Amino acid sequence: MHVLYGGTFDPVHHGHLRLAIELCDRLAVDQVHLVPCHVPPHRGATGASASQRLELLALAVQGEAHLAIDDRELRRGGASFTADTLRQLRSELGPDVPLAMVVGTDAFAGFDRWRDWQAIPELAHVVVVQRPGPALDPEGAPARLLAERRVSVADALHRSPAGLCLELAPPLLDISATGIRERIADGRSPRYLMPDPVWQAIRRQGLYGACTDGNF
Repeated sequence: MHVLYGGTFDPVHHGHLRLAIELCDRLAVDQVHLVPCHVPPHRGATGASASQRLELLALAVQGEAHLAIDDRELRRGGASFTADTLRQLRSELGPDVPLAMVVGTDAFAGFDRWRDWQAIPELAHVVVVQRPGPALDPEGAPARLLAERRVSVADALHRSPAGLCLELAPPLLDISATGIRERIADGRSPRYLMPDPVWQAIRRQGLYGACTDGNF
């Protein structure tokens, strides 16, 4: 099964990476593909450029065979729409290979506002990772989609190419990219919240307001 875990990764941190490894284990796959988006359609501008975020992500996964980077959304340019990415990938994989995309419950709550959202389950399975925040509106389209297509075990995803929804509740590290950006901008160290090579690159380049001559 081919698994996509997309996001801005602005910047990548241990919460992202630990979840990706958990996904490998829970979904019984050899690799999870991290997909940095070019222009996120549902949020403001990123704090680092696409090329900078890609560089940081590459540093973060270096030497980790279970994590790969798929930069197709950066190469495609423009706003990054999940349905477009899945169509492109489906054309490469063919109709029979199981394909799954990962989304947090916070983002999934607005799934029916995504462009071409109704096409997404026909292209891929949807793995919904539980995150802190309010529960889904039981009367809303995302909750109905989940109820209609829910399976209870990951094995089911391996047996068909698309169309199913699986909820996972892996242990999550309480780390946010927003919090890291704020910490850096305030002159405080984010060390151990992210891989050290990522933090060192942020310092060298002065990203997110980092002081390039700091001593932490």
